[in-house]
Amino acid sequence: MPLSNSQYQAIMRIYNERQYEDKHAQDLRRAEVYEHVPQVKELEDQAAACAADCARLLLSGDTLARQEKRGHLDALRRRRAELLRENGYEPDYMELRYYCPDCRDTGYVDGKKCHCFLKEQTRLLYAQSNIEDVLGRENFDTFSFGVYDGGEVIPELELTVGEYMRQVYGWCRDYADHYAEKGGSLLFTGGTGVGKTFLTNCIAKELIDAGQSVIYLSANDLVDIFSSNKFRTDSEEELRDMYQYVLDCDLLIIDDLGTELNNSFVSSQLFYCINERLVRGKGTIISTNLSVSMLRDMYSDRVSSRITSGYTIIPLYGRDLRTRR
Repeated sequence: MPLSNSQYQAIMRIYNERQYEDKHAQDLRRAEVYEHVPQVKELEDQAAACAADCARLLLSGDTLARQEKRGHLDALRRRRAELLRENGYEPDYMELRYYCPDCRDTGYVDGKKCHCFLKEQTRLLYAQSNIEDVLGRENFDTFSFGVYDGGEVIPELELTVGEYMRQVYGWCRDYADHYAEKGGSLLFTGGTGVGKTFLTNCIAKELIDAGQSVIYLSANDLVDIFSSNKFRTDSEEELRDMYQYVLDCDLLIIDDLGTELNNSFVSSQLFYCINERLVRGKGTIISTNLSVSMLRDMYSDRVSSRITSGYTIIPLYGRDLRTRR
């Protein structure tokens, strides 16, 4: 999705700060040279006056006089470069130096976002995902099938947990690889410690690295955002932006659904969030320890119906991996 206005402004503030720092550093270098080689300042003053004369002659149409001035200007610049070298400075020592020379710290090259802008965008998306730190540890590259290879059989599938998790891994990779074209929502069900959150983080990292906006929220945090937006009339702009971001981000992750305090308000807000994102074609991943039938019992029929009809349900099996470790 396109960056929100607040996200874009946050990135552009970085570029504004870089431009200020570039100019400040240049001013310090120029002051240093003027102190040690005063002749450089004199040559620059002469060059500035000569350049102004060239501009006036261009307007007057006096081509011959302008060519003479241009020759004098070039000579002044060559002498300036010689003076810098003679005193141990590079010829471009007094020029602006950029954090990114490609875009000259504007963020754009030929009207398109520079690679450094995309890097800042990814950094921002990671920071706003709420799971920046954990994604370095929990991703497809660190996923281990060994923790599932205990020979435990899933009777209804006639597969071992390890065999089944290889299938699940493939589904999740395919989902992440084709999310930009296909989208879709997932519901991970299963007991504590069977890998629901780990798989969700694997998908999240792939999408963020591809420039998709992802936000992770526990069910309790999501309810807090709903409540603050509804009942706090003095909500800060950042809080309102977060509520809107929950609806607009490319992928919303709701972890541990069913652990929050549920009531009619929570159910109605949850339905609105789930339904609104489905209508907008935005994907959501929900993980829960509850079975599908328990979801039906805990939430309104509207909530359970939208989840079961609009999501791909992936049950996970096995014992708590954290206990086994």
